[in-house]
Amino acid sequence: MSNIIQFMTSNKLMLLLLICWSIIWKGVALWRSARNKQLIWYIVLLIVNTLGILEIIYLSFFKKKHENL
Repeated sequence: MSNIIQFMTSNKLMLLLLICWSIIWKGVALWRSARNKQLIWYIVLLIVNTLGILEIIYLSFFKKKHENL
């Protein structure tokens, strides 16, 4: 665990990029789940932090035919 902390403190740009990446995907997924009135997905996406992985899976699974990201 201390290796991860040491890596992140020495690579602040990488940490900032990961935070931005996660916030963008989480925002889009939360917006889409709220718009589709999917309360369970909204709560799960709000609580679980996966660096955007769960959000990307959600957005891919619930993508409408005519919608592009």
